[in-house]
Amino acid sequence: MIKPFIIGITGGIGSGKSTFSRYLMRRGQLVYDTDLEAKILQNTNKDLRRAIMDEFGEDVYNAAGLDRTKMAGIVFSDSAKLHRLNKLVHPVVINDFQNWVKRNADREFLFMECAILFEGGFRSLVDKVVVVTAPEEVRVQRVMLRDCQTEAAVKARVRNQMQDAEKIKLADWVFDTNNDIFPHERVDEFLEMLNDSL
Repeated sequence: MIKPFIIGITGGIGSGKSTFSRYLMRRGQLVYDTDLEAKILQNTNKDLRRAIMDEFGEDVYNAAGLDRTKMAGIVFSDSAKLHRLNKLVHPVVINDFQNWVKRNADREFLFMECAILFEGGFRSLVDKVVVVTAPEEVRVQRVMLRDCQTEAAVKARVRNQMQDAEKIKLADWVFDTNNDIFPHERVDEFLEMLNDSL
C-alpha cells in the first residue's frame, strides 16, 4: 500500500498556520497538531512524565498535570534547559505521529501542523512543506490580541523563532495571510491541485 502523502504546515507565531489547519479540517482533511499533541502526551505518557520530573523536578507537575507556567519559567530563559526538554518530548511526539499516520494509512493526504518543523527535526517526517506567513507587525498585533501580551513580550517570542525569510526558502508552497484576509480560495485551489496530482 502506498503511504499517504504527508504535508507539513509551519510558520511563525501569529502567521495564521492554525487557521490554515482549521480550514483544511473543515474541508475533511486530517491534521496532526504537534503542539497540542505534545501537551497531551506530557500529561498522559507515563514514561515522558517520569523523564520530565527526573530532569526538572517533581514540582513541575501538580494535580492538574504539567504546570506550564512553571515549566515556561524554567526553560524559556535558558536555552540549554529548553533543549533538554525538547530532547525528551520530541521523540515521543514523533513516535505518536508515526502511529497516527499508520492508523490513517487509507488517506490520500495527511497534514502535520508544526511551528518548529525545521528547527525541531520534524521535516524528515513530511513529503512537502507549506509555510504560512504574514508581516511581522501583523503577526505581533494578532498575538497581542489573542494572548493579551505586551508588544515587547510578543517580539521576544518572535525573535526566538526561525525567521520567515529562512522558512520561505525551504517551502514548497507559501500562503500569505496579510491584512487578516485568509486566502480560503487559494487553499481550495491548493487542495484541488493535490487531488489532480494523484
